[in-house]
Amino acid sequence: MQDAAQRLKTLAEQLMGAPLPVRIRAWDGSESGPPNAPALVVRNRRALRHLLWKPGELGLARAWVAGDLDVEGDLYQALDTMAEFIWERDDGARSLRQSLRDPEFRAAVRSLVALSAPFLPPAPPPEEMRRHGRLHLHTKGSDRRAISHHYDVGNDFYELVLGPSMVYSCAYWESPDGTLEDAQRDKLELVSRKLGLKPGIRLLDVGCGWGSMAIHAAREHGVSVVGVTLSQEQAAYARKRVAEEGLTDRIEIRVQDYRDVRDGPYDAISSIGMAEHVGSERYLEYARDLYALLKPGGRLLNHQIARRPQADESAYSVDEFIDAYVFPDGELAPVGTTAALLERAGFEVRDLESIREHYALTLRRWVANLEARWVEGRRLTSPGRARIWRLYMAASALAFEHNRIGVNQVLAVKTPETGTSGLSLRTRDWRG
Repeated sequence: MQDAAQRLKTLAEQLMGAPLPVRIRAWDGSESGPPNAPALVVRNRRALRHLLWKPGELGLARAWVAGDLDVEGDLYQALDTMAEFIWERDDGARSLRQSLRDPEFRAAVRSLVALSAPFLPPAPPPEEMRRHGRLHLHTKGSDRRAISHHYDVGNDFYELVLGPSMVYSCAYWESPDGTLEDAQRDKLELVSRKLGLKPGIRLLDVGCGWGSMAIHAAREHGVSVVGVTLSQEQAAYARKRVAEEGLTDRIEIRVQDYRDVRDGPYDAISSIGMAEHVGSERYLEYARDLYALLKPGGRLLNHQIARRPQADESAYSVDEFIDAYVFPDGELAPVGTTAALLERAGFEVRDLESIREHYALTLRRWVANLEARWVEGRRLTSPGRARIWRLYMAASALAFEHNRIGVNQVLAVKTPETGTSGLSLRTRDWRG
């Protein structure tokens, strides 16, 4: 009788209709597959039950988070090798319904069920976001719960991953050999210069995180800042930092939805890594709200992840792993859609800069920080959540490197009726 690894390899290739590009190491110690390839470690039969009860990415995610599935060797190489099976397969080419008509496919499923015994549904890991349908997305309450799920997991854990800068968005690198702290400082400075920050200006920082942009703007450019976040933990941390910097007279940190900000107008608005949480149905509302909060001539810097456009946009679906474990209710849109909606809201889009490669470098540094202090990271949050962060950051780094997703800074102006934008003739003078 075949050992577990060989049986799993044979079944996987039957189910996927292609050779498996990784080794399999099973719970009985057996191995099968290419000898020099990364190893997919199936620690117990429960991993199979996760996959059988939730076929596809969500089943894989549950097995990974629970620790039933692991990778031995270079995680990036393993994810790159398995990308065709996880992210790049054509779902329409071989749907489950079509496959079940194939007697060999049905036989493989029956064999997998037998190998996974007892065939009982495993409970999802506790780190999974529980929800009842997707009918009421992006209400103030649902957004507050989604933000808490992602950000209220412990400031100490985020310090470990992000480093001293405490900036949770794409850095701006002069060289791949630079430090993460320098690259994050340069990103905050780039945003400040695009917004034309100077003493006397009033800045609204939407999704202010742990206060890094607010502190940089007030300390380096002398502006007054209001930062808003939905995360109680972020706000407490940011207020402490502001007090330690002696900037309480210039920075106010609020736990507040951007839709509830009523004390405009502002001279400038920064939205850095926040708009991904807004959702397609609410995006025009978001753009109009920010437009209304600006003075005539005011500037918005919208820093946002984008996905590649699809031939059939109606067929786009959210990533199951990201939605369940990382950014619940988060949505990505093509950058052209974002720019068009900003313009519909009344903005004049004046500059768009893609910094896709910069995010890949940033994510790899975050992964390295977590891996270097892995035991501590698990203790500061939970073993499952540490596994989530390591996987999602490594997979995201590869997605940026392979141009599956991108990140863009869009500078938009509330240009007055006179047509005077307030920008210099050589707009990109901010580059020095």
